[in-house]
Amino acid sequence: MRMFIAAVGRMKNGPERELVARYLDRAAGSGKPLALTGFDVTELSESRAGSAASRKAEEARAIRAALPDGIVVALDERGKALTSEALASQIGRWRDDGRPAVGFVIGGADGIDPDLVKSADLVVSFSPMVWPHQLVRIMLAEQLYRTTTILSGHPYHRGD
Repeated sequence: MRMFIAAVGRMKNGPERELVARYLDRAAGSGKPLALTGFDVTELSESRAGSAASRKAEEARAIRAALPDGIVVALDERGKALTSEALASQIGRWRDDGRPAVGFVIGGADGIDPDLVKSADLVVSFSPMVWPHQLVRIMLAEQLYRTTTILSGHPYHRGD
């Protein structure tokens, strides 16, 4: 099953980009024996439309065009708080059900278009606080790596 991130906004070269790459490289390596592949990121340009609603709608069209067929997970502060184990378990179920891909959506400065959030298969919150897209991308990349370690029984994750 292909893992994919669609993120509105571009990360500049630097430690944040390097950290995302490090976690996604680890996830790709440890995910291969688990039939989890890809761990690709597509960066989408922020809309220049005049209103927040128009920007979100324009960004949603670009996100939908970038996502592979499969499950859509929107990251939104109003979403469901999951433990790392619960996220890993859900990804494992989708894989076992033969889903072709899971696409994670990170919105722009205005957030994700409400229609895209409503149509997502799962809406996840890392916190009720709002985070910059760079930090969300780092946290998501780490959780995807953690997912592969949980599913493989690797000791990286030391949950209860």
